[in-house]
Amino acid sequence: MLIIGLTGGIGSGKSTICKLFTDLGVPVIDADIIARQVVAPDQPALGQIKKAFGEAVITKTGQLDRSKLRSIVFDNPTKRKQLEAILHPAIQAEMQHQAEELDTPYCIFAIPLLIEVNQISMVDRILVVDAPDDLRRQRIKERDQLEEQEINAIFAAQLTREERLVHADDIIRNDSDIAHLQTQVLDLNSRYLEIAKLEKYRGK
Repeated sequence: MLIIGLTGGIGSGKSTICKLFTDLGVPVIDADIIARQVVAPDQPALGQIKKAFGEAVITKTGQLDRSKLRSIVFDNPTKRKQLEAILHPAIQAEMQHQAEELDTPYCIFAIPLLIEVNQISMVDRILVVDAPDDLRRQRIKERDQLEEQEINAIFAAQLTREERLVHADDIIRNDSDIAHLQTQVLDLNSRYLEIAKLEKYRGK
């Protein structure tokens, strides 16, 4: 099956694009959703996190205390890499498992940090959702009620637009209205169906 890796900076509109593909019947496997699933109380990854970061990151009800863990890893690259080494293999394995269960020409892996954490090998094509930085900042401020300093920190932790676009096989420009987005998604859906058909014919 053809796997499209959908990515983009914060505030670019990835969720909206995922919904438009879903409305067309395209399966979307979301790394953020799976990231929550793999740290459920009965999952091995939670035990590994507890062992690596201590009891303090586990609530009294046995759930992961996300805010506490976030505060530990946010400004500590070593701790962040330690967490990624636990989470990323578990997330990748579950995404691939879900993809193997599908019977469709193509599916989408929605991975916000696809390029930053070097998960490019998981996908066949990279679709970047792109929007101007000032527009993204405005969306984040309105949606998440964040201060400018917090937004700056998030931007600093991600690739620039230019760095991300270098990796793009396909681009959706999200700087207009929903009709413009729908047109782009419809065009890409047709293209992906053709590519999937061609690769199936070639036996790939």
